[in-house]
Amino acid sequence: MSELVYVRELLKTAAVTGPEEKPRSLSEAGVRETLLEDLALKTLYLSGPFSVLDLSEKIRLSYEVANQLYTRLRTKLLAEVTGMSTTVPDIAITSQGRTRALELLSQSQYTGAAPVTLASYVEQVRKQRVKNLRVHTADVERAFSHLVMDGKTLAQFGTAINSGAGIFLYGPPGTGKTAAAESLAHVLAEDAIWIPYAVEVDGQIITVYDPAIHKRVEDPESESRDDRWVHCQRPAVTVGGELTVEMLDLQFNPTSRYYDGPPQMKANNGVLIIDDFGRQRIPPEELLNRWVVPLDRGIEFLTLVGGRKIEIPFEMLVVFASNIDPAKVMDPAFLRRIQTKIKIGAVSEAQFREIFRRVAADNGLSPDTDTLNDLIVIIRDTLRQELRACYPRDIVNQVLWAAQYEDRPPELNRTSLMRAVEAYFLPQS
Repeated sequence: MSELVYVRELLKTAAVTGPEEKPRSLSEAGVRETLLEDLALKTLYLSGPFSVLDLSEKIRLSYEVANQLYTRLRTKLLAEVTGMSTTVPDIAITSQGRTRALELLSQSQYTGAAPVTLASYVEQVRKQRVKNLRVHTADVERAFSHLVMDGKTLAQFGTAINSGAGIFLYGPPGTGKTAAAESLAHVLAEDAIWIPYAVEVDGQIITVYDPAIHKRVEDPESESRDDRWVHCQRPAVTVGGELTVEMLDLQFNPTSRYYDGPPQMKANNGVLIIDDFGRQRIPPEELLNRWVVPLDRGIEFLTLVGGRKIEIPFEMLVVFASNIDPAKVMDPAFLRRIQTKIKIGAVSEAQFREIFRRVAADNGLSPDTDTLNDLIVIIRDTLRQELRACYPRDIVNQVLWAAQYEDRPPELNRTSLMRAVEAYFLPQS
């Protein structure tokens, strides 16, 4: 077995080492029994009547636990049996239960999967930390195969992933920094981790799993696993100019009255990309000062309403991407904490030609060599612009849009390309 295959097998083994088996009793669930009882009652009010088995599926707990919860509700005259589906009771909420459910919904509208404890969440995140991964040349080349990059830059990316530390990507606009950062996530996505639907802290609910971010994968042992956890690819979360200091803390919804985890919590065990760093609504110094401790020690402090702080893991690959000189947005002390700095600059003529051919082929077009050479000369010599990775896509788009307007098939000839260049670039004074 080759070293690469051996490492892959280790990663697959690590991916299925998830949470404990599903709890078979209320005490094994870990969270407060009254919280689970309230969750069952709210679910019955909003979605019932249904069977005890349906309740089990809705709150992601075993049938045994769902049946214990129903028994407690029935004892308190909050629910009743309306029939039987084979040997499984069909249940409905009582008038007394409706009154109680409305009181509970006024306190928190959270329904769905039962939460896990903060302690179990912390333990699982530590087991799945990015720093435990080991990637090699083939892994990086496969993830970056859709981009045209030189071997030196790919080696820098591979080294950075193995470090598990922060990465700073810098260079002019349009050189592919964001695409490169997203490709880093493709390397990590070959491994799978466990993410909880929600976490409970002092009776408060914090949602973590986000279907817009976390991509599910199949778990071969799903029948025995605790269904409060979702088997997912390692996540990639991107925040850009919209980032504010408030977004970095727990998001409390005053209407639903439960919390949503901030971007760094949802990115745990994956990649957090700070795109266009230096252009956020939060000053760079404030963001960096907040994350000095997390980047050094792997812990983050979040604040609940009322002021109580909780400690969660900060276990992710943080990628800062900026077209501003790093020395202008980071002081030397923080630059030291970002272990890897990678410049993504202009591309060579050969790389430009390859990118252009790929973009053209994706649109069913094929430029001839002479025309492409003329384009390079005009951009570099006439317009005095360096060759950037974004130009082929943007110029081909101009050609396609013009063809659509004129109701004709698009062509990559000298005439169409010069029109595209004239529309795209600012004239030289």
